[in-house]
Amino acid sequence: MNRRLLLQLGLGAALPLRLWAAAPETPRLLVVFLRGAYDAANLLVPTSSSFYYEARPNIAIAKAAALPLDADWGLAPAVADSLHPLWLKSQAAFVPFAGSKDTSRSHFETQDHIELGQPEQGSRDFRSGFMNRLATVLGAGSRLEAMAFTDQVPLILRGERPVANQALRDVNKPGINAAQAEVIASMYAGTRLHGAVRGGFEVREEVSREMAGDKAAEMEAASRGAIAAKGFALEARRIARLMRERVTLGFIDVGGWDTHVGQGGATGQLANRLGELGRGLALFANEMGPQWNNTAVVVVSEFGRTFRENGNRGTDHGHGSAYWVLGGGVRGGRIAGEQVAVNAATLHQNRDYPVLNEYRAVLGGLFRRMYGLNDAQLAQVFPGASARDLGLV
Repeated sequence: MNRRLLLQLGLGAALPLRLWAAAPETPRLLVVFLRGAYDAANLLVPTSSSFYYEARPNIAIAKAAALPLDADWGLAPAVADSLHPLWLKSQAAFVPFAGSKDTSRSHFETQDHIELGQPEQGSRDFRSGFMNRLATVLGAGSRLEAMAFTDQVPLILRGERPVANQALRDVNKPGINAAQAEVIASMYAGTRLHGAVRGGFEVREEVSREMAGDKAAEMEAASRGAIAAKGFALEARRIARLMRERVTLGFIDVGGWDTHVGQGGATGQLANRLGELGRGLALFANEMGPQWNNTAVVVVSEFGRTFRENGNRGTDHGHGSAYWVLGGGVRGGRIAGEQVAVNAATLHQNRDYPVLNEYRAVLGGLFRRMYGLNDAQLAQVFPGASARDLGLV
C-alpha cells in the first residue's frame, strides 16, 4: 500500500484522526471553487457600461433584465430567488476585478496557483495549500476541523494538519466496504500510520452513517420541486448540516464553467448553472440556521473570461473575475474593493477584466477580521502577501 493508493482511496494527503463537535462560537468558512472559470460579467453585470453591450451583442444581459445593485452594477436574473434576497438583507457582497496575477490562462496552472496561495515568484510547495495553513494557524490547542467535500483532498487543503474528505454525492456508494477497510487498516498494524489510516476510515464511516438517513427526505423533497433534486443543492444542504455542528473550515468545488460555446445571456447554459448554484447556496444559508450569522462563504474561480464574446456566442479564457462573499455576518449589500470604469481602455491586454483586487490580499483581510489574525499569522497563511481589509465582515 503506497501513498498514491491512499490518495486514490480518498484518504488525502493527510489523514484525520477524528471529527469532533466544534464550539458554536467558532467562525465557519466555506470556500466554493468554480472550476472552469465562470463568466463574471454575466453574473455581476456592468449595466452602466455601453461597451459591455457593444462587446456582447448576443450574450449580454439587458439592463432592464438585470437586478439593480447600484448605479454601475446589476445581478443576473438567474439568481433572483437566491443571491438577490441575500443582497437585500446585506448578507452578500461582490468583489469585481479579483483574481491572481497568473496570466497563463491555463485552468490547471491557475487553479494550482490559487489553491497553494504561495508567492508569485519562486518554487511552489505542492504539499502546502493555504486553507491547510489557515487551519494550522487556527488549530493550535483547539478542535477546529477542516474538511474537503471532494473525492480527494485538494491542493488547497493539503499540508501538515490532518484533513478529512468525503464526496457527499457518492455518500451512499462507498468505494471501499467495511471489510476492505479493515484489511487495509490491518496492513498498517504496528506502524506509525496505523492510527491515522484507521481514523481516516472511521471518519468516512461516520459521515456516511450521518448522511444516509437524509436520503429519503431529500428524495421526497425532490418530488416536490426540481431545486432539491439538483446535485449541488443536495450537497449544499448536507454540507450545512456538518458545518453547523462540527466542520469549521470547508471546501467544495463545482465544475462546468468553461463556456466557450453557446453561453447564453439572461437565459441559457450559464444562467442555468448560476441558478442551480445560487439556489444551492440559499439552501445552505437556510440549513445553517442561527449558525449562518457566524459563517462566511467565499466563491472564487481560477480566472475570468474574455470580455468580448467569441464567434461561437461564448467566451474564452480571461483574467480578472468577481468573487462573492456571503454570510449572516457579512457587511453586504455593496460592491467592494478597487474598481475602474468598464470600457475598452481599462481591459487587461485589450481583452479581459484586470486584476485590481489580488486574491491573497483580499482573503488575508477577510481572515484578519474573521479570526483576529496578526501579521505573523497572516504571513504563515499567505507568505509574502499584504492583507487588504475590504471590511467584508
